[in-house]
Amino acid sequence: MASEIGPVVFELDSAAAGTLHEQLEQGIREQIRSGALPAGTKLPSTRGLARELGISRGVVLEAYSQLIAEGYLVASQGAPTRVAPTASAERPPIAARSLHPRHAYHFDPEAPDLLAFPRHQWLRSLRAALRSAPADALGEGDPRGAPQLRDELMAYLTRVRGAAPEPEHTIVCSGFLQAFTLLCRSLRERGLDRIAVEEPCRSSHRLAAESSGLEPVPINVDERGIDVGELARSGCETVVLTPAHQFPTGAVLASERRSALLEWAEDNDALIVEDDYDSELRYDRVPVGALQGLAPERVCQIGSLSIRLAPAVSLGWMLSPSWLSGALTYEQGVAGGLPPVVDQLGLAAFISGGELDRHLRRMRARYRSRRRALIDALARMLPAARPAGIPAGVFTMVHLPAEIDEHVLVRAAAARGVGVEAGASALVLGFGNLPEPAIERGVSQLAQAAGALAGV
Repeated sequence: MASEIGPVVFELDSAAAGTLHEQLEQGIREQIRSGALPAGTKLPSTRGLARELGISRGVVLEAYSQLIAEGYLVASQGAPTRVAPTASAERPPIAARSLHPRHAYHFDPEAPDLLAFPRHQWLRSLRAALRSAPADALGEGDPRGAPQLRDELMAYLTRVRGAAPEPEHTIVCSGFLQAFTLLCRSLRERGLDRIAVEEPCRSSHRLAAESSGLEPVPINVDERGIDVGELARSGCETVVLTPAHQFPTGAVLASERRSALLEWAEDNDALIVEDDYDSELRYDRVPVGALQGLAPERVCQIGSLSIRLAPAVSLGWMLSPSWLSGALTYEQGVAGGLPPVVDQLGLAAFISGGELDRHLRRMRARYRSRRRALIDALARMLPAARPAGIPAGVFTMVHLPAEIDEHVLVRAAAARGVGVEAGASALVLGFGNLPEPAIERGVSQLAQAAGALAGV
């Protein structure tokens, strides 16, 4: 069955998927979108088109009525049906592009090994969770998160991080940025207008604070972590920091500074926000325990699976002080930032089945090897660069010679297909998502870029 309107031919197939009126609707709609039927074009009468196509008039009436309702066609009593004046040709579809730059060798300091994501184990956990989940678990849910996942997180964080979580104050979130933004907004509602951040720090700390209306106040960091004396002099009542593995310097907060930090919080009725982003990925020893375990009413710990598993998992947690959990729960409910319940149940099964522990054991061995490959390649090809930080995580800060401007080097490296991130007179080189051969080739290109800048 076919009909021609001007240069346009519509064909209907009774054996094809979709009813005849749906096929006719789609055909006319596509011709209007493509510009083959421009605005004002007169369409055949319902009787005429039905006769040409050999179908009932009711099919044509239904198709025309739907397109009129959608705004593609217009019709009035005694006048022919026409393409609506507001209906215009759409531009040809353009493939979506990512905002993230593409590099042959991307030393992304916050990227884990994405090829190592345990797909089969994750799918198995999701299936197991769905099989055993009661029907009411698939409802709207508690804004703090699925109880099954909160229970598993509490047991895991107590065992692995030395934390002291409480069931009423454990909140599931979609990752660090969502949780920290939620926290900043809650603090802003309580009258806070400034928050201390490490200098240097994770960019998400500064950006989330600013977007929430808080002024980030930089506090210097050295090889022993944040300067607690400077923090005390700042007058800030809240600080966000990465004590177990400072980003980007790679330092660990020294024991005497941990004690001083907790004393500062107690003496000033202050809050410590502990960004616990990669603590289990230390290779040389057991990581230091969470600050939250020492002072649950002074520390809000935020963790996520972005580096532990993959950013796309978009799951994390907050261990909140009791005096903040009500406000955070309210904000979570209003903002609607709770991750899908099915994913939460899958993660609960993934943790309870020991899969997270097994994955992290594999990753520690892999990242240890990749970090060593990076340091060896730098020693051979860029010996003036000095790696810093503890053997942990998926990045290493590399200090550059004084004569090399790190920002100029970043641009020169990008021109050679190497993506790196600048620090203060340093580069922050991620190795988590690069196998050893790629690390070797990437450092070679980076060294060539640095050599060209130095005139070597």
